[in-house]
Amino acid sequence: MAVIDLHRIAAVIFETDGVLTDTARVHAAVWKRVLDAYLRRHAERSGTSWRPFEIREDYLRHVDGKPRVDGARGFLASRGIVLDVEEDRDVLAGMACLKDGLFLAEIRHYGVAPFPPAVALLHDLRHHGALTGAVSPSRNCAEILHRAGLSGMIDVRVDGVSAAESGLAPMPDPAMLLEIARRLDVQPYETAVIASTTPALRAAVKGHFGLVIALGGPSPADVECTETVNDLSAVLVTGRVPLFAHTVHP
Repeated sequence: MAVIDLHRIAAVIFETDGVLTDTARVHAAVWKRVLDAYLRRHAERSGTSWRPFEIREDYLRHVDGKPRVDGARGFLASRGIVLDVEEDRDVLAGMACLKDGLFLAEIRHYGVAPFPPAVALLHDLRHHGALTGAVSPSRNCAEILHRAGLSGMIDVRVDGVSAAESGLAPMPDPAMLLEIARRLDVQPYETAVIASTTPALRAAVKGHFGLVIALGGPSPADVECTETVNDLSAVLVTGRVPLFAHTVHP
């Protein structure tokens, strides 16, 4: 059980994919289509064998929680494929665009399911005066939240689009999380972060946030999270944030 005490915590930042919405599996499946296609073509050109993208291992290790280009570059390097400067720019940009197109087609056709415990926790937090934020490296975060019916429950969102526009470094740098805290008019020490990916958890710890909750099992050995839960139904909200304690800056 993890406790969010609103006598000392005024805002909660949620990682979007895998915490608020059941979209991590869609990201992983789409990445597999894109990367396997490239590996197959590369093997045909080079006359070598190839090993497919493994969702359970490769997605979590190389792609999950990272900007698209960084994730693709890291995965290819793990397969011994290092692109020259021109290839790096063109090939990875092409992969990123293809991945985005396939992902959007999936969620527009099938929709986005929010996790029920996440919805219940959002309602509970907002009912007791807490502010809420959403963070994601994805450029599709706004549409994900909209299709999940969560847009109206999030006060501030910082994602791949807004991070690029503002020149914010990607996670595990804490810049994106700190920007959400700034817009919510709260200090990091009075802000909780709930995340499931290693980059986001590392960012929260580096940013010295007041409460860091790892969702989905033990946090990485080098990340000292405050709490660990397997399900958001194990998060208890106590207390209440004073009315008009903070001013949101969208």
